[in-house]
Amino acid sequence: MEALTQLTSQVSEISYALDTFYFLVMGALVMWMAAGFTMLESGLVRAKNTAEILTKNVGLYSIACIMYMLCGYSIMYPGGDFQGGVFNALANIGILGKTDNELGAVVAGDSYYSGLSDFFFQVVFVATAMSIVSGAVAERMKLWSFFAFAIVLTGFIYPIQGFWKWGDGWLNVMGFQDFAGSGVVHLCGAAAALAGVLLLGARKGKYGKSGEIKAIPGCNLPLATIGTLILWLGWFGFNGGSQLQVTGVENANAVALIFVNTNMAAAGGLIAAMLLSRLWFGKADLTMLLNGALAGLVAITAEPLTPAPLAATAIGAIGGIIVVLAIVTFDKLRIDDPVGAISVHGVVGVWGLLAVPLTNADAKFSVQLIGMLSILAWVFITSLIVWMVLKYTLGIRISEQEEYEGIDLHECGVEAYPEFATPE
Repeated sequence: MEALTQLTSQVSEISYALDTFYFLVMGALVMWMAAGFTMLESGLVRAKNTAEILTKNVGLYSIACIMYMLCGYSIMYPGGDFQGGVFNALANIGILGKTDNELGAVVAGDSYYSGLSDFFFQVVFVATAMSIVSGAVAERMKLWSFFAFAIVLTGFIYPIQGFWKWGDGWLNVMGFQDFAGSGVVHLCGAAAALAGVLLLGARKGKYGKSGEIKAIPGCNLPLATIGTLILWLGWFGFNGGSQLQVTGVENANAVALIFVNTNMAAAGGLIAAMLLSRLWFGKADLTMLLNGALAGLVAITAEPLTPAPLAATAIGAIGGIIVVLAIVTFDKLRIDDPVGAISVHGVVGVWGLLAVPLTNADAKFSVQLIGMLSILAWVFITSLIVWMVLKYTLGIRISEQEEYEGIDLHECGVEAYPEFATPE
């Protein structure tokens, strides 16, 4: 009996170690998505604004980490049978400590992975949501106002709606399904971005007086393509890590299926966007292809476990079609989004949430709709309030002269491509 108990204890410890290691590696993959967003956005803006984009992305990642440590994690995961609303969540603000699971809890089966590994995995998700905002407001926003907004979004706005689902809040109790965050992460980031874009207005010269739409090409499409492929890679951690465990046959098989479905949805999204682009514009528009792949990834994120690979490909393909339509529609509405972030993460995020009942029998369309509208309303309204406060205090838009000359020199004092400068 003693030998059996010792063997059981060893198995539990090994499983704990493997699941913790898996969680950390998946988190590191998601952290690498920060590089993907940085490269994608840098490639899709003009050269004169590149250094500022780089500064925003490394800055927002650091802000997200610190704010989530100080208060975001405790708001999102208060623990216990806690299903309250906004104010009850805020009552649980606390700084992350170093305490972790004890051996007894591991052996008893009460803890499957390190608590700090869970924090690490969750904090990189927060940074992903804020990265979405960065691309949408590019080329005309003040750097420090952006950072001020990042503090509020990552410390409070994101964790509260994240608690509603992943912290066992009211949306989770209702049965709302969002496996890895089509709503909690991607729709959240897009809603915050939309509120900022509406107050910022379009880049100078983007729309003509007669309603014509003028293209403003990015400076480095190879860089944008590399960024997309990095995001594609990181998404395996994003979705695969959300299984939370890899030990055991059931978990291992689930992770494998999630990886395959994630990959197939991206491929479906890219091919669908490419075909629609060719039929509509007469050209295979590379930027539409890249956004099509990302749209497929966003679409499958809400439920990458229950579809078969063919169904995952179809879900991603529909996302690829939707994103092309959305990008064109936003342009016609004169809503200027330089990288298509609102279309990719917001419009397709909605599709991802509403598509869950197609393959998951436990999901209800009505509940998915309630969850989607709740996240959208909460994040958009609170973000709009924060953006307005910033607009009338610090200001959120750079001057016309600064926009003409480029944000790099005025906000960062350095150019990303100085070889294009002519020395006096």
